[in-house]
Amino acid sequence: MIYLDHNATTPLCPSAREAMLPWLGELIGNPSSIHAPGRRARGAVDDSRDRIASLLGAKPHEIIFTSGGTESCNLAILGLARRHRISEKNHLVTISTEHHAVLHAMRWLAAVEGFDLTELPVNSQGLVDPKLFEASLRPDTILASVMIANNETGLIQPVPELAAICHARGILFHTDAVQAFGKIPCRPDDLGVDALTATSHKFYGPHGAGFLWLRSGVSIQAIQHGGFHENERRPGTENVTAIVGMTAAAVSALDEISEGTEALRLGQLREEFWEKIAALDPTAIRNSAGAPILFNTLNVSFPGCDGETLLMGLDLEGVSASSGSACMVGSIQASHVLLAMGVSEDNARATVRFSLGHLTTRHQIELAVSALGRVLSRQSR
Repeated sequence: MIYLDHNATTPLCPSAREAMLPWLGELIGNPSSIHAPGRRARGAVDDSRDRIASLLGAKPHEIIFTSGGTESCNLAILGLARRHRISEKNHLVTISTEHHAVLHAMRWLAAVEGFDLTELPVNSQGLVDPKLFEASLRPDTILASVMIANNETGLIQPVPELAAICHARGILFHTDAVQAFGKIPCRPDDLGVDALTATSHKFYGPHGAGFLWLRSGVSIQAIQHGGFHENERRPGTENVTAIVGMTAAAVSALDEISEGTEALRLGQLREEFWEKIAALDPTAIRNSAGAPILFNTLNVSFPGCDGETLLMGLDLEGVSASSGSACMVGSIQASHVLLAMGVSEDNARATVRFSLGHLTTRHQIELAVSALGRVLSRQSR
């Protein structure tokens, strides 16, 4: 198998597996229990919180453990909007290419709870114009949310600039770092944000764990009801096994960022891959070309092709890739990200996202190109 879908999920890294194994066997205990096994579990959670905070240059109490990226984003958007709504001060701002975990939460607040929402357009590369962003802010704006790196195209938004614009007006700023954390530096103080979300399985950790970083002094309303866990901000017994695995994976990922060698390797492989694809199919279109993008992501439209057939053909050839958009009842929907960038619906449906990772080798890229060639040759355009 040639796995080129690391933006969807990554394999578990050795350090995460090693950290989790004891908690899958002899170690037990609810972190809220006062007996010895419970205290040991609490110690593991607290140690993980300390280590994640250290990686972010943050304080331990600023880390809220969750079940993953969607919950983290929902807690940030719903919790901050509801907590900071004052009378008629209820305006929210986001961009049209956000992940649905943010976009749908924002739209829920507008449709059901009476908030006023502005969804900003992006240019053909997927970038939001900072001047347009600034012009959209109003005296009643309470929260803006813009992701660091797009999960489909890999495009990197100018988050520090946007956050600074918000802070000059006393507006809270959240960023979805789910696709960025573990690939590029995401220290909140450097970004200037008030809230940041991440999830474990995007940086070689286990499924079922994520976190929300919330700046000290920023209050939030819980979106679930239950116990008094996570400083009364997120009820529910902490997933000790997944949390310790996530922490080990985060340490490894940030060590890798510091070294820089893996990013360089994958960036070179990604460019070689694109050159071979362009030679194979001169009509192929590289989306977000010329913009800053994650080193591992390549989003390509194949005009005249059927995206679902392309992905199925690649799968039969042993190549795992993605449309980068939602699959509904077995049919690929046109990506809302690409449509917002002005890509035609036909081309959006003919798009494949290749995302490279630790498993990717130059030999695999060569095999993937050969497989792609065979699949394209069977397409009627």
